Amino acid sequence: MIPPARQKPVFRFAPSPNGRLHLGHALSALINADMAKAAGGRLLLRMEDIDIGRCTPEFETAIYDDLTWLGLAWEEPVRRQSEHLDEYRAALKQLIVRGLAYPAFMTRGEVKARAAQSEEQDRPWPRDPDGAPHYPEDDRFLTDSVRRKRIASGERHGWRLDMESAIASIGTALTWAETGDGETGEIAADPAAWGDVVLWRSDAPSSYHLSVTVDDAAQGVTHVVRGLDLFHATSVHRLLQTLLGLPAPRYHHHRLILGKDGRKLSKSQGDTALAELRKAGRTSEEIRRLLGL
Repeated sequence: MIPPARQKPVFRFAPSPNGRLHLGHALSALINADMAKAAGGRLLLRMEDIDIGRCTPEFETAIYDDLTWLGLAWEEPVRRQSEHLDEYRAALKQLIVRGLAYPAFMTRGEVKARAAQSEEQDRPWPRDPDGAPHYPEDDRFLTDSVRRKRIASGERHGWRLDMESAIASIGTALTWAETGDGETGEIAADPAAWGDVVLWRSDAPSSYHLSVTVDDAAQGVTHVVRGLDLFHATSVHRLLQTLLGLPAPRYHHHRLILGKDGRKLSKSQGDTALAELRKAGRTSEEIRRLLGL
């Protein structure tokens, strides 16, 4: 009997076309490409363009130009999140039907104000690993009739995961396989640290947590390679994968490129774009050396 062909490892680079790529993006893209090549695998490209207000075709084209200049090649077609909203909506519906998601009516500003008021009165407020305050429990305990009336009235709302119920529903501890630049081995997931995370935003479709989980499964991604700033978010992704019956990839969270002030490079802060380095005469080989590759 001939054994089945071994599936090729699948890697992906998934930028958001809401600005120009910088050195931090170059590091992630190149590490993905290098690891895919070393493993004899495939490299996919995904545009995380759910934030329709900030993502533009011009930025998407610029990403292709930058990646080509870096010497990267990827499989077509490129997956765009904006073209798969029905898939994210279907995943959300699964969680709603099971009673694991609820409509959330408070804005981020209101949540921050509630947390600040509590902390001013020396009452600690739980915060997630990124420092954002947990969502209050108010909406989680509203009756269905109250929720329906508020939604029917047109009140703006998103959807959040009932973290306590979600964890209880799986009845087992979660882990993930990690090979990155921080902790390695079998990592214990702690999704509770994130509180009731957003699944569907009131100001944009879906959320990062839900869409990236669905995307990786839909694209058959076997190796998720991304920055250490997303290390702790993996706990939420492992929980969603388990709840939705999706496979768990291996993870590799790599070092970050920091600015002179010690913060992570950011498009919104205007950090030097790859296009500017290219205009200044830098070559892709120089970029590799600059990044320690």
